[in-house]
Amino acid sequence: MFRLAKYLKHYKIQSIFGPLFKLIEACFELAVPLIMADIIDTGIKNEDSSYILWRGGLLILLGVLGLTCSLTAQYFAAKASVGFGTELRSALFSHINSLSYSEIDKLGSNTLVTRMTSDINQAQTGVNMILRLFLRSPFIVLGSVIMAFTISVRLTLIFLIISPLLAFVIYKIMSLTIPRYKRVQKTLDKTSLITSEALVGTRVIRAFSRQKDEQTEFENNAEELRRMQLIAGKISAVMNPATYVIVNLAIAAILWYGGKAVDLGTITQGEVIALLNYMNQILLALLAVALLVTNITKMYASAGRINEVFDVSPSVSDKDNQPVTAVTASPAVEFCDVTFSYTTGGENVLENISFAANKGETIGIIGGTGSGKSSVVNLIPRFYDPSQGSVLVDGVDVKKYPFTQLRGKIGIVPQKAVLFKGTIRDNMRWRDSSATDEQIMTALEIAQADEFVKQKQGVLDYEILQEGKNLSGGQRQRLTIARALVGNPEILILDDSASALDLATDARLRKAIAEQTADMTVFIVSQRISSIKNADRIIVLEDGKIAGTGTHSELYKSCGVYREICLSQLSEKEVAQNEQ
Repeated sequence: MFRLAKYLKHYKIQSIFGPLFKLIEACFELAVPLIMADIIDTGIKNEDSSYILWRGGLLILLGVLGLTCSLTAQYFAAKASVGFGTELRSALFSHINSLSYSEIDKLGSNTLVTRMTSDINQAQTGVNMILRLFLRSPFIVLGSVIMAFTISVRLTLIFLIISPLLAFVIYKIMSLTIPRYKRVQKTLDKTSLITSEALVGTRVIRAFSRQKDEQTEFENNAEELRRMQLIAGKISAVMNPATYVIVNLAIAAILWYGGKAVDLGTITQGEVIALLNYMNQILLALLAVALLVTNITKMYASAGRINEVFDVSPSVSDKDNQPVTAVTASPAVEFCDVTFSYTTGGENVLENISFAANKGETIGIIGGTGSGKSSVVNLIPRFYDPSQGSVLVDGVDVKKYPFTQLRGKIGIVPQKAVLFKGTIRDNMRWRDSSATDEQIMTALEIAQADEFVKQKQGVLDYEILQEGKNLSGGQRQRLTIARALVGNPEILILDDSASALDLATDARLRKAIAEQTADMTVFIVSQRISSIKNADRIIVLEDGKIAGTGTHSELYKSCGVYREICLSQLSEKEVAQNEQ
């Protein structure tokens, strides 16, 4: 938790004044038993009503001042804790955005969501409790003991005896609950995962009538979460009765020995009442400590999980990279003996990949499922780094580029068409925020999306729902292609981005890209022969290795893998016609 304290640096004043006003309130509270003793021993004993009223008025004043200090402390603590939560969320979100695909794949999106929401909320609540109670409660306990010493040293020994017992109870409960609350948060991760999968895959679940199975899995997880929370809650619940028993035994002892001391005349009735009030103050302070300990326990568990994310360093970083200058007459993209694995020491997905793509050239990449097609194009914008070899853009190793410069050269259309909530115009301006409506419409025309966009109410102002759910799969794909074209990127990557398009639309799309983006280097990853057969050069992958490179006709004659793919989609007659 101490590592996260730096997110309070902009709230130092609030972090100081919050506890300070709580301590001032505690001082007023510690004065109350002495005034009560004075009222009993002087005002009531002498039947002096004016004295009682005067001292009673003083009690009211102390109450008002204490309430004012308490509210002020609450304000400062709330402001500091909310600010802490805001800065921590921003820092964690920024750190997550700095992680490469490898780290995000390893951590999992669902656990990151839980840590961003539930864990940070718990840490924020803990900070609020610490600022309000961490100094006040121990101060009340220590102050009550000191004030009791001024009344009776012998009876105060009772206060000192119970302190180690209370400390032991608190320590024992903390040591038992911290690991259990960590397990609770991990189970919450699984709850998020099950819920996310059920929502994303709802059509598949219903298509296979697996609702009951999903419900059973969720209920089992919820039951496990309930069981663990109950166990942790029961252990935490022992705190209050344990402290009550110890403190009430001490109160009984004070009454027993205090009564005898009053009979002997060594202590007054008012002083016994003051001692009881101080003991009650200790009890209330310890109850606050019990609540504080419970929240600190949860906070430490959550803080540990948050720090686990901060401890993950991005394997792909552009730190200290300065803008680079392209090497004259170099290929647009060049792979130099690249070998790649998604995990360190894991199985190679790509092995010894070498090729060059010149400026304005269209490169088709084809191969069976799992052959490494997407892995190749994911190395160009440096979503991952190769295990061996190098990837060059404009003659410069991609590792030397700042991300903004490298990815500013590239327009990417991923396999899954991802759109964001907002207007069509908002989505089209992701590559170039200053793009004009005319430029956007040009990109939509190339992507074969202008026709259906013009039919939408508001055209570019048409509101797209989250994940583009109010559009068809083909419409989403065409919009993502248009988005990549806005701003005229030097390199365009189409990663199986026409899978939802009919053959006619796919053909028009490829023709438009070839005609209107002559200076652009285009990579087309596809399972369809029709999508890549007219490329300037085709790279055939098999098990992460290059099985062949050349034009459609060259590969059909020389590459068995390519010929097999062709004949699985086209008849020999169609292939012969395509070659003519």
